[in-house]
Amino acid sequence: MSSKIYFGNNNRFSFKRSALSIASKLHHKIAPKHALKTARKLFLTPAKGRELNPTPEAMKIEAVETLEGKMMTYQLGSGPTWVLTHGWSGSANQFFPLMEYIAEAGFTALAYDHPAHGKSEGREGSIPAFLNALDGVLNRQQQIEGVIAHSMGGATLLESEHDSLKGKPIILVAPVLKYWENLFGTVQASGYSMKLFREVIDDVGRQYNVTLESIDPYTKLSKRQGQVVIVHDKGDRFAPFSVSEEATQFEHVSLVATEGLGHGRVLKSDPLKQAFNLAIGRA
Repeated sequence: MSSKIYFGNNNRFSFKRSALSIASKLHHKIAPKHALKTARKLFLTPAKGRELNPTPEAMKIEAVETLEGKMMTYQLGSGPTWVLTHGWSGSANQFFPLMEYIAEAGFTALAYDHPAHGKSEGREGSIPAFLNALDGVLNRQQQIEGVIAHSMGGATLLESEHDSLKGKPIILVAPVLKYWENLFGTVQASGYSMKLFREVIDDVGRQYNVTLESIDPYTKLSKRQGQVVIVHDKGDRFAPFSVSEEATQFEHVSLVATEGLGHGRVLKSDPLKQAFNLAIGRA
């Protein structure tokens, strides 16, 4: 599914939105089980991202077994490890240029494709699935130096309680910190049946034995120990810049604001490289 329904802010009326509202509510009333199955596919199936960045020659590619199946990992460089985790409908490929920069700085850059993303296994994606994948990848590492997380990958990272992350510096790129507020707002604006959407949430919660609405990246950020640098574009249409700005009230959080880079191009930007230099004490 496109990121637009997960992370968007279009509240204008449209015929398509009205039609979707009527169709989804009617479907739910007439065939509730089929409607739930259809809704799970709609909300939990990411759009396939395009791989635009060439693979560096020295890249080591390996499938790692996790609770969500085999996740494809990509490793470049040597030295202490920085883990890179992408967002919804993204892939590790988005990080390849940044991974080269990290490797040139004397570190190992390790990225991976989340469930149902890139070349990893799985048919569905969700924060619980993302967490299982992240923890599975971290379990294979002897020591983590820091983490760079984009969009929904940042929300997942903040929810992780993996021991290797304690006190480690993290860089959040275009994070969706008030995840549920953003998600409920955009789904409601899409016109889709909120009752059916809530059933999807409950169904995924039962599957993973968690209460999904207890996921609260912003609160987790406030309690985090260790340096956090946020890199966020002021014109981001999918993740509100204002929330990242608000997060600077926490002493351990600093913000690097960009302009004209949007939600995705920021991953290739000089400000993100500068944030990395800041995190490793090279700024």
